[in-house]
Amino acid sequence: MDLSSSQLTLLDRLKCRGPQSVKILANQLGMTTMGARQHLQDLASKGYVKTAAMAEKQTRGRPVHLWSLSEQGHSHYPDSHKDIAIELIDLLRQEPNTDLLDTLVARRSVKQRSHYTNALTQEAQSDTAAKLQKLAQLRTEEGYMAEVRLLPDGWLFIENHCPIATAAKHCNGFCSAELSTFQQLLGTEVSIKQVDHLIAGARRCTFKVKQLSL
Repeated sequence: MDLSSSQLTLLDRLKCRGPQSVKILANQLGMTTMGARQHLQDLASKGYVKTAAMAEKQTRGRPVHLWSLSEQGHSHYPDSHKDIAIELIDLLRQEPNTDLLDTLVARRSVKQRSHYTNALTQEAQSDTAAKLQKLAQLRTEEGYMAEVRLLPDGWLFIENHCPIATAAKHCNGFCSAELSTFQQLLGTEVSIKQVDHLIAGARRCTFKVKQLSL
């Protein structure tokens, strides 16, 4: 893959922020509009990006075209060992013990939750915002490109990429186990609800986190 560091940064920005205009991308990345456009055109010629729908609610001036990742652009971000994962899932479903797959997913979830709990610092364990930031760091290390955004009434916990998306499409137990893991890590004084789901057609998974009143 022959892409410059600026082009890789552009791909990351489109992955994390969705469709963007040339002007916004240029401002965010500290480059000229012409420079950003040249990089995007080169990425388009290589199949990584495409021109998306025009910005909505524009009432005057020239139409603003938005850029987004193409299917090839999304494929730039890895889906961990998807072929063998699907094969194993299909084999497990053929076993006489129909609960075996659910049991293995649950065991994976327990192991994962233990890893997250051990990684949380003492400070993070007592503060929801710090806990979310640490969890985002851990998930990013696993390939989820996670981030936390502050809201007036809580937080958004965002996973811009899912490295096990193909496996999750074949076994929804991965997604339900993930939500359960997050809830147990955050504790009973915090509510968490999934508002965007990649498997359901969204471009990423997003969770609304809210501190419950005592």
